[in-house]
Amino acid sequence: MDILNQTDLQQLIEETGEWRISLYMPTHPIGWEQQQNPTRLKNLLTRVKKELSEYGLGRPDIEGLLRPAEELLLDPDFWQHQSEGLAVFLSNDFSRTYRLPTKFEELLIIANNFHIKPLLPLLSTEGKFYILAINLNGIRLFLATRDTIKEIELTDIRSSIEEALWMDEPEKHLDLHLTGSSTGRGRGGGRPAVFHGHSIRDEDKTNILRFFHYFDQELSVSLKDKSILMIPAGVDYLLPLYREANTYNNLLEEELIGAPEKLTIKALHKQAWQIVEPIFRERQEQALQQFEELNGQQSNLAASDLNTVVKAAKFGQVGTLFVPLGIQKWGRYDPENNKVLQEPEPAPENEDLLDLAAIHTILNSGQVYAMQPEELPGDGDLAAILRYAV
Repeated sequence: MDILNQTDLQQLIEETGEWRISLYMPTHPIGWEQQQNPTRLKNLLTRVKKELSEYGLGRPDIEGLLRPAEELLLDPDFWQHQSEGLAVFLSNDFSRTYRLPTKFEELLIIANNFHIKPLLPLLSTEGKFYILAINLNGIRLFLATRDTIKEIELTDIRSSIEEALWMDEPEKHLDLHLTGSSTGRGRGGGRPAVFHGHSIRDEDKTNILRFFHYFDQELSVSLKDKSILMIPAGVDYLLPLYREANTYNNLLEEELIGAPEKLTIKALHKQAWQIVEPIFRERQEQALQQFEELNGQQSNLAASDLNTVVKAAKFGQVGTLFVPLGIQKWGRYDPENNKVLQEPEPAPENEDLLDLAAIHTILNSGQVYAMQPEELPGDGDLAAILRYAV
């Protein structure tokens, strides 16, 4: 599985010009059906060749555009490591492939921009959360959604107390006598902490706080997106000390109490989701209720007209956007005249206007809820809560 982040989104958005090809398809990560994956991509590429040929592109140019994807067909290792969906982006001098935990509908779009709307549930911070597994012999960080969990390697952070404080003051030898289940050799290769009771000596508490302050500072530098909720997990006497050192604003009050290293990753994920799922559900329900109230009051802060919302998103006016998955509305934005031009059919010079509105909402720190069409509020092609009236 690959990790998709805001930097990836920015790169995809900045790639504009002729012949931007976006391919989406479901994949099978395991089982005999896994053998169907390269065949599905091969069939998609056949469709791309046909469409590009109909647009007047010559065979050598088509082959050059599709070469990175064609090479994937011959890479058995690539097909052995799949997730639920595959997204491929191709242009003359750019190619990206993402194996992602979303079962995409099969989709092919050729335009002047890459099509990213199917990625929105993964790009939005809503639905993502961190699990910080606190253990003196090695703190671990996981990024998760409802269906997925992946450990984030803390390669530049000394994540064990032994390694961190020994490197800080190598002439001093740590002598920890804390209670807990953290036994065994630390991930950093240092001597494991030893525990002998439920009380914490003042000297030990001081060392632990020093370690937690160090770790918190390094983590703050390492994490690019600090809007994601974080769940602390650890034994009961360590969690208050970590909170004392913590500066991450979205560290939840609710916590997983117990030794996280004793849980399987699947069990850790399940327990954490039980904490955050009500929070995510309540946020979406509150956003929907806010839109309905504003819309019922005929407020200028509620908008469901496609032209209005696209222009508002371009100028950072959209605070919350509700956009339907699986639907495209074709056209383009004319920046010189600040106009939205709608077209009945896709063409290389057009793009999905729903996609465009979502992209710029995210880039301007707005919240996007990508949902099934029947769940969309209002009576338009999309719905938005504006930060200020157009």
